[in-house]
Amino acid sequence: MSTSSQKIAVVTGASSGIGAVYADRLAKRGYDLVLIARRTERLQSLAAKIARTHGVKVAPMIADLETEAGQASIEQFLSNNSAVSVLVNNAGIARLAPISDGPLQDSLSQIALNITALTRLTHAVLPGLKSRNEGLIINVSSVLAVNSLPISSVYSGSKAFVLAFSRGLQQELANTGVRVQVVLPAATATEVWDRSGVPLAALAPESVMSTEDLVDAALSALDKGENISWPSVADTEVIERFESARLALFATSQTGKVAPRLLPA
Repeated sequence: MSTSSQKIAVVTGASSGIGAVYADRLAKRGYDLVLIARRTERLQSLAAKIARTHGVKVAPMIADLETEAGQASIEQFLSNNSAVSVLVNNAGIARLAPISDGPLQDSLSQIALNITALTRLTHAVLPGLKSRNEGLIINVSSVLAVNSLPISSVYSGSKAFVLAFSRGLQQELANTGVRVQVVLPAATATEVWDRSGVPLAALAPESVMSTEDLVDAALSALDKGENISWPSVADTEVIERFESARLALFATSQTGKVAPRLLPA
């Protein structure tokens, strides 16, 4: 990945956790930063710390990406700033509870942040990246994109969207200089658990990855050319079998004939 202090990396959900580590690592690679989050004091403190540590320019932008106003403000910034060469769509929330036990607003909030904001910001940044034929979009999904739990219907659905959206973009941009990486973390030690309905302490400690390890692994995967990154999966053959089975299932579905098992007896 090319680095230049003349280029800007934008990171959403940057005030803590995965977003804060991405901000630090991209600054270390020489990028100036625009950091987006809704918590003013924490974001400004992080911006100042990264600027001191890495000697880059860091601009905090306060926006609540769950809201129309927040999405529109960042959308406008991305559309009008030709120096943006990296967008990390990291902002996201989880509300882990059965649909029947949770308020509708919890579902709508997940959709607004995990799907709508990510889509709008990608739409906004993409024309500039394509016109320069250079750039990078990193979308943070989840291993729950490929598995649903009784408490994760909406969260899994939203992260499945991120994975499918990223796959489509990768194919759309295959013959350009613009890359799209989608990252699928397993359990990671972030503040998302605080309001998820499942406390981090309820998870087996050995199953939880640190945010630093997660981001470093994802960036290592990026450098190695992995556009779909499973940072916690050691056996690459499992990934290959999953991809092969997925493509084979799709291929075998492409027929106008009803499957024999479903024909009338």
